[in-house]
Amino acid sequence: MQILDGKLVSAAVKAQLADKVTELKALGEKVPHLAAILVGNNPASETYVASKVKSCAEIGFNSTLLRFDAKISEKHLLDNITLLNENADIDGILVQLPLPKHINEELVINTIDPSKDVDGFHPMNVGKMVAGLPTYIPATPYGIMLMLEHYNIPTKGKHAVVIGRSHIVGTPMSILLSRNANPGNCTVTLTHSQTVNLKEICLQADIIVAAIGRPNFVTADMVKEGAVVIDVGINRIEDATKKSGFRLVGDVDYNAVAPKTSFITPVPGGVGPMTIAALLKNTYHASLGQKVNMN
Repeated sequence: MQILDGKLVSAAVKAQLADKVTELKALGEKVPHLAAILVGNNPASETYVASKVKSCAEIGFNSTLLRFDAKISEKHLLDNITLLNENADIDGILVQLPLPKHINEELVINTIDPSKDVDGFHPMNVGKMVAGLPTYIPATPYGIMLMLEHYNIPTKGKHAVVIGRSHIVGTPMSILLSRNANPGNCTVTLTHSQTVNLKEICLQADIIVAAIGRPNFVTADMVKEGAVVIDVGINRIEDATKKSGFRLVGDVDYNAVAPKTSFITPVPGGVGPMTIAALLKNTYHASLGQKVNMN
């Protein structure tokens, strides 16, 4: 069993980007600039955004953080996104989700200029991804593909089972894994909460991507020997032994499943750092007016 170290791979991606920024500065070219919008004070969102801003500073990107009260009107938020769209110095825009219930997330995503949508959520970018055209890939699936590539994990002809069908992770993951590319060329089964015989399906999987948002959902009796397991979940569960009163676990029962696998991601330290690395790569490409081509 080998651990897929997201921190290590993310550091390698960041180092490459830092070198590219150094080159841009030496040539007197523009440095990539990411704008992040945070609405309210959700603790998890605060942590995620802080990590993204810190990562920008580490590799020499410029970043702007716009913080708004949770009671901000939808119109005010959309107006601020429009200003960012029109600001030529801003290359990438991300709005940290989830948003307060009175704000329509779909409308917010649709308002972001597709050429600055470094989260890859805009319908235009999603459509291009489905069609196999160069575009911005949603950061978490993109990060997972970068990890598979880094570790040279064989995917051609493998059966991949994706658990969870969200537009952010599960659905794009299934598309990328099935694409005629490397990594890719998998036969993919996309499963979800209504899937019948999920255990039997998972036992057929050479690769499992768990993104269902349920702590320790994937158990050892669902995983065949030698499978590759990618755990996208990050769940807080109560733990009186911790100062915070909780600990983080994934969607996979790590201690029980890990011994059966050939490769597995830990939580934390697996997919999470790769999501940020992929976001930074998208921002770099956006600054050059490029799109990511996963073919």
